[in-house]
Amino acid sequence: MSQLRQSRALVIINTDFCSSDGDMVFGTRRGAKREGEKLSNVLSRLNYRVKLMHNKTAKEIEDLYQQECCCEHGEYFVSIISSHGQEGIVFGCDSEPVKLARIFQILSSEKCPVLTKIPKIFFIQACRGPEFDRGVAVECDSGEPEPDCFSDYLSIPPQTAVMFACSPGYVAFLNIFGSMFLQALLKVLEGEQRHLALNRLLTRISWEVAFHCQARGTYEGCKEMPCFVTNLLQEVFPFSA
Repeated sequence: MSQLRQSRALVIINTDFCSSDGDMVFGTRRGAKREGEKLSNVLSRLNYRVKLMHNKTAKEIEDLYQQECCCEHGEYFVSIISSHGQEGIVFGCDSEPVKLARIFQILSSEKCPVLTKIPKIFFIQACRGPEFDRGVAVECDSGEPEPDCFSDYLSIPPQTAVMFACSPGYVAFLNIFGSMFLQALLKVLEGEQRHLALNRLLTRISWEVAFHCQARGTYEGCKEMPCFVTNLLQEVFPFSA
C-alpha cells in the first residue's frame, strides 16, 4: 500500500528588519522566533510536514509560496506568517511590503492547480493599522481601515480560510513571551479543542484572545480582536490528527 501524503505547513517568522542601506526600519520582534518554533513542533506532532523559515525578504516570501505549487500535498495546507504589517500587507525582513493578495494569487486555481481542491488555512500575525483597541465593543470592520481593506478578502482562493490577529485598522500585540494571537492558537492546538471543525476552532481562538488576553506595560488595558474569513464549502478538521 502507498503511504498517504503528509499535509504541509509553511511557517514564516520575521524578527529583524533592515532597509536596502542597512538601516533599521522596524523594531526587533522579540518573542516571535521561539513562538514560531513551538508552532512548528506542534504542527509536526499533528502529522504536518513543516517548513519553518526565519527572516525572509519580500521576494523570498513570494518565492516560498511559488515553491509550494510544485510540491506534493496531503489533505491540508497551513501557513503562518508572523511579521510587521499594515492592512493587506506583511513586511519582508528587507522592510519591503508583500501584498496578501499577491500570496493568494500565487495559490489560486489558475496559478497553482495542485492546491485547487485542498483546504488552505492562513494565520496572519501582523498589525493591520495604527489604532489601539481599548476594549470597547466594536464590529470587526470598525476603526478607520484603508478604503480597499476588503479587497484581500475578495481575492482569497477557493477552499481557503484566513484568520487575522486583529481587526482592520488595529495593531497586533507581541512581547518577549509571544503574541496574544499565536499563543491562543498554540493553546488550542495543544488541547482537545484541536479536534473541532475549523470554523468552531477559529471562533475558540477569537474567544480566548478577547476574554483572556490584555496588554501590559505601556499599553496596559489594550485588547485585541481576531477575525477570520472563509470560503470553505464543507466542514474540515485539519488538526484532528
